Amino acid sequence: MGKKQPNTPRSRVKSALRQLWLRSRERAAALKRDNYTCQKCGRKQSKAKGNEFKVEEHHIDGIQWEDMVDYIFKHLLVNPSRLRTLCKGCHDEEHPKITAP
Repeated sequence: MGKKQPNTPRSRVKSALRQLWLRSRERAAALKRDNYTCQKCGRKQSKAKGNEFKVEEHHIDGIQWEDMVDYIFKHLLVNPSRLRTLCKGCHDEEHPKITAP
């Protein structure tokens, strides 16, 4: 077995984002709204054996996967030198919660 890489692989981040999308409420709402039916040809999704047919969601504005992955590496998966271990109380002091009026 090989040595672990020091950084999370980009492919793992992209895969995690895709899994988040596949389980999202937004995706489920779009499928339900469109009655699991292709909005171009009108064919409905089917799970009938021998007649399986799946529909997918299409992002009208496209998905910029590489931009999203870049953002995550820039702001979330940062170099460990940019991280500091704090207890919950001290961490809360660093990021005060904003309460709604």
